[in-house]
Amino acid sequence: MSEKKYGNQDERETSRELTAAEQKRLDRFKDMSRQMEETGYRRVELTVSIVRANLVAVILLIPLAVIGFVLFLLKNRGGGIDTGISRGPLGMLLFLVLLVALIVVHEAIHGASWAVFTKRGFRDIEFGFMKQYLTPYCTCTVPLTKGQYIFGALMPFLVLGVLPMALGIITGFLPALLMGIIMADSASGDLMIVWNILRYRTDAKEVVYMDHPTQAGGVIFER
Repeated sequence: MSEKKYGNQDERETSRELTAAEQKRLDRFKDMSRQMEETGYRRVELTVSIVRANLVAVILLIPLAVIGFVLFLLKNRGGGIDTGISRGPLGMLLFLVLLVALIVVHEAIHGASWAVFTKRGFRDIEFGFMKQYLTPYCTCTVPLTKGQYIFGALMPFLVLGVLPMALGIITGFLPALLMGIIMADSASGDLMIVWNILRYRTDAKEVVYMDHPTQAGGVIFER
């Protein structure tokens, strides 16, 4: 059956040079896709463009910052604000180092969240790096249900974004608020992926959700 493209593919990303590990992973995925299509499944692309995700991140940063700072100031207008990072260049440097480290943690959270639902745990999870876009990524190599896929996609946004923002607002600790805003914004691609999944409608009786092995987003097989 024919493949349907429902996501936001970018020719520069779909044709990028792959590493040996990525090519091997993609070959396995193509073999599996061929087998499923031979048994009557239709393949539906729900991948997203990294370039477009970065553009969305720029736009999303404004409402995140406005909401975060308004709630922060309303909660802490009586005082008790801890600025933290203003305590010299070392504090700022440590904050930046932490943000870089959390980019890696972001992908690890994806992997740990999906691994909970797979038979082999972390052995069904692989990591990669799109050097052209300086973007690390995590991919699950086995099928997931719709709920499982969305759970793993949203966890970094919740754990590294929403939770620190909430803690910063409640405690008056400004660095936690800033970190939460930045990390929530960095999950814009994940939010786009979840949006694609939620807005896709199908009458198919059987639906299989797979993470794309080399691109951001997923692929649905339905029949």
